[in-house]
Amino acid sequence: MSAGLETANILVLGKGDNLHQQVLASFPLCDVTEEDLTQNPLFSKLLATLTQHVDKTGLTVPLQTELDKAEQKLQSQKRQWLRSEILHRGLQEMIQEHCVRKHNNEVPPDQNMFYETMERCLRVTQCVRQLDPSSTTSQDQPLILGLTPQRVTQLLPSEKNEQRMRQALPRQLEKHLKDKCLSLLSYYQPEWENESEGLKTNKLSHLSTLLDKEKRRTELLKEICRENTVLLQRQTQLYLSELIKCIQLLQTLILDHKLKIQTDLDRKKLVYFEGKCELVLQKIKTEMVEVQLDTYSPDTVSAHRKIRQRLECELKACKAEKQAVELKLSSFGILGKAFEALAEEYSRLRQEIDMKNWALKELTQYDEK
Repeated sequence: MSAGLETANILVLGKGDNLHQQVLASFPLCDVTEEDLTQNPLFSKLLATLTQHVDKTGLTVPLQTELDKAEQKLQSQKRQWLRSEILHRGLQEMIQEHCVRKHNNEVPPDQNMFYETMERCLRVTQCVRQLDPSSTTSQDQPLILGLTPQRVTQLLPSEKNEQRMRQALPRQLEKHLKDKCLSLLSYYQPEWENESEGLKTNKLSHLSTLLDKEKRRTELLKEICRENTVLLQRQTQLYLSELIKCIQLLQTLILDHKLKIQTDLDRKKLVYFEGKCELVLQKIKTEMVEVQLDTYSPDTVSAHRKIRQRLECELKACKAEKQAVELKLSSFGILGKAFEALAEEYSRLRQEIDMKNWALKELTQYDEK
């Protein structure tokens, strides 16, 4: 029953190339190409079935749900921590700014008392937190310099000064945060810096929305960049595979062309050898006729010897060329019909060499007579 349901789900996804495209889109992080899916249909069906149970990151639906809940809880705790951290840093910045103003100009006594009280309260609170870092454990914490939280809290300012500080703190903190937000607004939109206070405050109320849109747009661009990176890697692999195929095809074409050209070159060389042999034979016949017409003078005997030496040298050269041609013919024995044509040329060349041997033999007998 489950197998039939999975088959139905696969049919809903699509068939052929459409199914392959949907599988590749469902698993963008998987290093699989469409050619791999085509060559392995069972693997393609397996991935198509997995798309019903996992997401693009490879997580199952229940696990993704639990992960989303944990992420929401983490974000909530993170927001609480950030809220308290922002307030704490804001108070520290207020104290630092007060120190700078007090160093440069005179500060009214009430402001001086306000900031000194706030600074002492912050320091005592930090020390108490360091002495008792966790309220969830029942174990006794080791004492630092023999101090206890109760002894440190005795250093708090008077209750009257602390009460005055708490009453004035929200107003001062609001003013400080407003100044920081206006500075952020001027940094985000410098052209609004010369606007009126009311207009800046109005635009400041929309700043969080603008920053949230900018953040979403940035995240969208990052996601598009990641998808383009994965697509570029896949296209690079396809390009390299196609390039390898083209190189192999080019090597095959070069080899075939080289074999054809080599055959033509050998045929032309055989024609050249044939013509050269014919010229040598004609020259030998001419010289033999001249020798028959001459008398047996010492000059004639010397000429006979020169002719004989020259014929012997030419015979050695022809034998060397014959051996070279035989080697080439043996290497081209796989060419079939082309080899038969080369064999015929070789036979013709062999006949010419035999004719040279005969001419040399006749000349030798003539010298002996």
